[in-house]
Amino acid sequence: MFVFAPPRRSRRPSLTPMIDVVFLLLVFFMLASQFGQDAAVRLSGAGAGDGYAGPPRLVDISADTLALNGRSVALSGLAEALTPLTTTREDTVVLRAADGASVQRLLDVAQVLERAGFARLVVVE
Repeated sequence: MFVFAPPRRSRRPSLTPMIDVVFLLLVFFMLASQFGQDAAVRLSGAGAGDGYAGPPRLVDISADTLALNGRSVALSGLAEALTPLTTTREDTVVLRAADGASVQRLLDVAQVLERAGFARLVVVE
């Protein structure tokens, strides 16, 4: 006849590793989430909106320089240079990014103009 070992008492699983995993996931999702709000700049495409009127207001954006109607201008003086070309701050300003310009550079220029009160910004290729 066979003799079996006495039956062992069943062990309950330890919850410590599961709690560790939960806390690691919690920390991961907290670090991966956004901590600030994204800034939103309203831009419209070239074909949208009303017709263009008034003198030209074309801002050429390259990687390191800005040009307003073909003349070099600093980012800090862009709003002042646009003022004589507009009748109101609602006039259309056309932004054109060159091949070497980054999207961040385009957004920086758009934010400077938006802070100065220019509400109608159009991006063209």
